[in-house]
Amino acid sequence: MSLLKTLAVAVEVASSKRDAASRAVGQAQQKYIAAHDQLTQLETYATETEIRWMTQAQTCAVPELMRHHYQFMERLAQAIQMQVGILADNARWVEAAKKQLTEAEIRVATLKQVCRNKQVEADRLQNRREQKQIDEFAAQRFGKSIDQQFGEDSHGH
Repeated sequence: MSLLKTLAVAVEVASSKRDAASRAVGQAQQKYIAAHDQLTQLETYATETEIRWMTQAQTCAVPELMRHHYQFMERLAQAIQMQVGILADNARWVEAAKKQLTEAEIRVATLKQVCRNKQVEADRLQNRREQKQIDEFAAQRFGKSIDQQFGEDSHGH
């Protein structure tokens, strides 16, 4: 029985690790979504800024303003590229967290199966013991009834 208790503790520990891995997946996914939203905002801002600039440049295209605009757009493009990298990192973290969750789920399932197998084995052994006791009891009863039968027969003759 102590093996079953030990296995039950192992299942609890593995379940806790699985739950922690599940929370880690959720957190990684939230970070990915936030990074994706930020990338979308940067891209939208860049598009809107470019549209505004095109409209303004048609009326007033001063070289100094154009230089500032291009520098700003270059920095914005760099920020977008950095955000693309962050998004890719977050995607890798989500995948790594999912892999850890899958491994933790497999561990829990494996331990539960081992517990079930050990419980079935323990039940089978208990049933064998009980059957052996029943058989021994029946054999003793049968032996007594035969002794009584033969004992009465031998006295009767």
